[in-house]
Amino acid sequence: MKSLKSIGCFSLLFLLAACGNGNSEYDATGTFETTEVLVSAEAAGKLLYFDVEEGTQVIAGKDVGLIDTVQLYLKKLQLEASMKSVESQRPDFNKQIAATKQQIATAEREKRRVENLLKAGAANQKQLDDWDAQIALLQRQLTAQMSSLQNSTNSLTEQGSSVGIQVAQIEDQLAKCHISSPIAGTVLAKYVEAGELAAIGKPLFKVADVQQMYLRAYITSEQLAEVKLGDKVTVFADYGDDIRKEYPGTVTWVSDRSEFTPKTILTKDERANLVYAVKIAVKNDGYLKIGMYGEVKF
Repeated sequence: MKSLKSIGCFSLLFLLAACGNGNSEYDATGTFETTEVLVSAEAAGKLLYFDVEEGTQVIAGKDVGLIDTVQLYLKKLQLEASMKSVESQRPDFNKQIAATKQQIATAEREKRRVENLLKAGAANQKQLDDWDAQIALLQRQLTAQMSSLQNSTNSLTEQGSSVGIQVAQIEDQLAKCHISSPIAGTVLAKYVEAGELAAIGKPLFKVADVQQMYLRAYITSEQLAEVKLGDKVTVFADYGDDIRKEYPGTVTWVSDRSEFTPKTILTKDERANLVYAVKIAVKNDGYLKIGMYGEVKF
């Protein structure tokens, strides 16, 4: 009888010790997540090719698909032809005013001849006045011509600028027909296939940066005072069957508002109803998966 009591007491102490050790192994639990980006179409048209498969790696900025660009390209050719037409209408100042300048030069030469004749008494003052009036008239014509040519040039410049802006818009639309991932990562989901029609805003695929994982854990208000951004912590990944792996982590975000404890999350104080979310950055060694449970020790 004494031996049975001894065994029972020993078992109870062992369980209490185990529970105590379990509580000290971690301060909070959560699940692993990562940065996910939903890539959508920025142009409408037939998807000519789409080299994306779930689970494959993609490089940031590298083309993985192409939406039909024929109509946009033809529109660009039309605008470029319009640009050439506008440029061909640009007046040549020197050629346009050359005749008037020649007339002014001739009139000034005749005026000098009349001045010489007037000095010799072979001409009268009226002849000289007539040439002065002729030169003044030609000067006004030259000024009017130059003003008209300048206005025409300015108008053509504005037309050319307008067409140039349209060309830039088409080039931007052509660039958006090329599908690429904004981040380097792993394709999580694929929503379309080559040959389908794409529409602006239609989801094409989802990509995630699985190299950098985050453990979203929840802490109580008491623990909040002990946690700050940049803290180095220890993260444990739970692989099941009592298999746990330790990772170094860094606190990168602490929520500024409380929320009710998620049902799937355990806290150090099970009586806590309101908790604060924190995110802890962890470098993935290839074994961490999205949604996997983890624990953190501050």
